[in-house]
Amino acid sequence: MKPTMQTYYQEKVVPALTKELECANPHQVPRLEKIVVTTHCGRANDRKQAVEDSVEEISKITGQKPSVSYARKSVANFKVRAGEAVGARVTLRGARMWEFLDRFIHITAPNIRDFRGISPKSFDGQGNYAVGIADQSIFPEVELDQIKRQIGFDLIFVTSADTDDAGRALLRALGMPFRENAKKEEAATA
Repeated sequence: MKPTMQTYYQEKVVPALTKELECANPHQVPRLEKIVVTTHCGRANDRKQAVEDSVEEISKITGQKPSVSYARKSVANFKVRAGEAVGARVTLRGARMWEFLDRFIHITAPNIRDFRGISPKSFDGQGNYAVGIADQSIFPEVELDQIKRQIGFDLIFVTSADTDDAGRALLRALGMPFRENAKKEEAATA
């Protein structure tokens, strides 16, 4: 059975973006290719345990076991040795990607404290979007009394869009809660 976000994308978003982006063919419409969830445990004194905690938290959140990232070079100033575990990452594709996106847009993002929307400025110039999450407690899969340490994440939404405007249109059509312009917010409160 297809995830509801994937069905929504195929039935609603593709026809709307075909008109909006003036695509000659529905296959030219940008699509979400993957979501990458990464974390780094750089400053932790007990880095080995911090990486294990990160792996456990990411696997709860995404439903997929992450791979551990290792340092390539030793850096004395950061107290890092080559081959030492420093972080974890997972790449979501297919049904898990669509389900994670659905949960992020409708459940997780509104759980952010003082949530007024996500910044629309974090595009990389090629249609991909990145957002940083400061704390794992906003995810409903994490039990608050089981949190051992605060872990921050980066979520990277990789799209097939060529430009930032096309990527922004895709994510906005999927329901990503982007923050409106700051000037509009000031005018609304005045």
